[in-house]
Amino acid sequence: MTEPTHHEAHHEPHDESLGTRLNWLRAAVLGANDGIVSTAGLVVGVAGATSDRGALLTAGLAGLLAGSMSMAAGEYVSVSTQRDSERAALALEKRELREQPEAELDELTDLLADRGLSRDVAREAAVQLTERDAFRAHARVELGIDPDQLANPWHAAGASFLAFTVGALLPLLAIVLPPSSARLWVTVGSVLVALTFTGWWSARLGNAPAGRAMARNVAGGALAMGVTYAAGSLLGASGV
Repeated sequence: MTEPTHHEAHHEPHDESLGTRLNWLRAAVLGANDGIVSTAGLVVGVAGATSDRGALLTAGLAGLLAGSMSMAAGEYVSVSTQRDSERAALALEKRELREQPEAELDELTDLLADRGLSRDVAREAAVQLTERDAFRAHARVELGIDPDQLANPWHAAGASFLAFTVGALLPLLAIVLPPSSARLWVTVGSVLVALTFTGWWSARLGNAPAGRAMARNVAGGALAMGVTYAAGSLLGASGV
């Protein structure tokens, strides 16, 4: 059997987009979690006031659409602001490179030296990076920005909309599909199972202890459903 070469044995995906992909995945999990909790709280609260399937479906759909649109709009605004800031920083860096290249070379040398390189090695590396592509070198080392991979607000909005919608569909279907005698318990049970999974997955993405994350997630969802169900029951009993 052929032994793996040194390069093959240590080949791992270290491309700069890995962190970006993990951030997107974490945001998707959190978006789905928000959809589960907010919609579950809404439909369980309505279920405390009425058992009418039409009212539950209307409330659930309204909550799903309102929540997903709100998430998408908020993400679009946030990422657009981030991209505008990145573009402004890149434009300033490009102007500084054009007007004072020597000072920028010294700055790049200092930044590389601060990362642990000796002064001579840092200078040589800065010169080589500058000769290859000064703008991209400064963008990545100085600003921490990849000019070829700026955040896309439309992608962020679409991902948030989809993640929230997928999460919200679970409590919505769980409250309207089962018979009236079982729908509340089916909804609560399925929501708590889903929150256990999203808590575990978010902990895994962040390399955090899974048990604590799952317990927090389940406790938060259970509290939300308990509070809204109590409020709905009180309103239903009072005839509001």
